[in-house]
Amino acid sequence: MTNDHTPVADRGRDVERAPLRARASWMLFDWAAQPYYTLVQTFLFAPYFANAVVENSVCGSMIAVGSEKAACGQSLWGYGAAVAGLLIALLSPFLGAVADGGGRRKPWMAGLSLVFLAGLTALWTATPGAGLTTIAIILAGFIVATLAAELMGVFSNSIMTGLVPKDELGRLSGTGWAVGYFGGLASLALVAGFLVPLPGEATTLLGFDPLLRLDWAAREGDRLTGPFAAVWFIIFIIPFFVFVPDRRPAPADHAMATPKRSARAELWDTLKSLPSHPSMLIFLVARMLYTDGLSAIFTFGGIYGASVFGWGPLELGIFGIVLTLVGAFGALLGGRLDDRFGPKAVIITALLILLVGAIGILSVDQTHILYTTEVVAKSAGSKPFSSIGEQTFLAFAVIVGLVAAPVQAASRSLLARLAPPDKITQYFGLFAFSGKVTAFLAPLVVALVTQQTGSQRIGMAGVLVFLIIGALMMVFVRTQPKSA
Repeated sequence: MTNDHTPVADRGRDVERAPLRARASWMLFDWAAQPYYTLVQTFLFAPYFANAVVENSVCGSMIAVGSEKAACGQSLWGYGAAVAGLLIALLSPFLGAVADGGGRRKPWMAGLSLVFLAGLTALWTATPGAGLTTIAIILAGFIVATLAAELMGVFSNSIMTGLVPKDELGRLSGTGWAVGYFGGLASLALVAGFLVPLPGEATTLLGFDPLLRLDWAAREGDRLTGPFAAVWFIIFIIPFFVFVPDRRPAPADHAMATPKRSARAELWDTLKSLPSHPSMLIFLVARMLYTDGLSAIFTFGGIYGASVFGWGPLELGIFGIVLTLVGAFGALLGGRLDDRFGPKAVIITALLILLVGAIGILSVDQTHILYTTEVVAKSAGSKPFSSIGEQTFLAFAVIVGLVAAPVQAASRSLLARLAPPDKITQYFGLFAFSGKVTAFLAPLVVALVTQQTGSQRIGMAGVLVFLIIGALMMVFVRTQPKSA
């Protein structure tokens, strides 16, 4: 008798490949959810919140005297991200254990979808120079949307193991990751290229007449990103609920399985087994740290660039499109390198390159690159990315974008090699947990350091520690799998 309650139909070699429409619909979850990460968290709404919604007077004495304009907004956004990460850490392991126990996933997905949509809709209230009450509503919307998106991912990932045989999980997961990148790119191109005009202009980024007439004095183009991501999600999540099969135990499984245990007991058993797999334990801790650092870079990178160069929607749109294209290419390249050199080598090499890119980004300000080399500051009204500082910043950002996807994809591949074959589903659940348990820590470090120093650059530098420690720990991971 075994403690693995995963339905027989979902275990390893017994899983038959689901129909193409089911697999494609499962991948559409990434396509549906990605605009939230692309438009809201990274490229458009977060920089707008830090630079236009929040004024330093809102933070009062919490921000150092003489601090940079966006320090207050970055600090508040960081605290919001930290709260969301803490809630994810508290809830995801238990919900993950429920999912791993063979229960229905799609009802949970439906409920979380409603929470997600409510949070996104609240972002429309983000008017320039908002007061404390409005800022609280905005941050609450951001927190609940982030929480719902990540928890939906827990249930979506658990469904994945029932769609294809074990030896095809990496291919399905990687393809879904790429589909998500292109979903983010498509949504960004649609918003910036067709829907809204550039500030002060009559045409969109691509030179077309805008499909929407918005009030730019009220920054409705920036505020639209939340509701737009909500509508996008509603449209593209429908195939998931219609065509993706929900994992349920077959009738024969009930007679074979042990009595159903609580999610808490299942989680505790999995955690107790980790000392017998030291490489797995080291890897999960390392991934916890470098994932925190990577997430913080993407959360605050756009905010930092917008603050340094005064970027508006045009520059941020171009920036987002470039990094998304680079990320998709990196995902494809990383998969090939993983097959040839192994996931551990890919992770360590990518983290080292990521450090170079992150340090390079922080070396740029309005009048300097590489910390000490003086350059001419960006001229008011000049073309996007026409200054040396902007071009240098973009070059280092491209380096970060290129290796970010291989780090994450190779991490999933490495877990599949380290996990005991008879507990692969449980360990994939723990893998998801490791990426969320301290998701609040790096944003919290950024927020605290930014608050205390009044400097966005110093605040951002705190994330480098997470990348360095994570890379060092990966050296001690043995990739030879151990038996259960």
